[in-house]
Amino acid sequence: MAKITYIDAGGQSTSVALADGWSLMQGATTNGIEGIVGECGGSCACATCHCYVDETRLADLPAPSEIELAMLENVAAERRAGSRLACQIKASPALDGLIVYLPECQE
Repeated sequence: MAKITYIDAGGQSTSVALADGWSLMQGATTNGIEGIVGECGGSCACATCHCYVDETRLADLPAPSEIELAMLENVAAERRAGSRLACQIKASPALDGLIVYLPECQE
């Protein structure tokens, strides 16, 4: 299990405990966190779960796949060094304490 903190564009912070294997998108949508849409349900086909991972923790994540990198070309908000799709990041004990920032818009 990992405690993940989501910080919305207005600065509001919400922390949730996610079971191992759950995506950050699933954790956000299941817990009613505004700012993650996840239109495609997590199949890496829409880019509406764009988030900014705390850059100090990027090395803790698996590298993005070619498909994720292609989808990141379609994000509505500014793409940054820490940009990832929340549907492609799976919770694990190694991610405990991870902070993700949500962009102002997804669509």
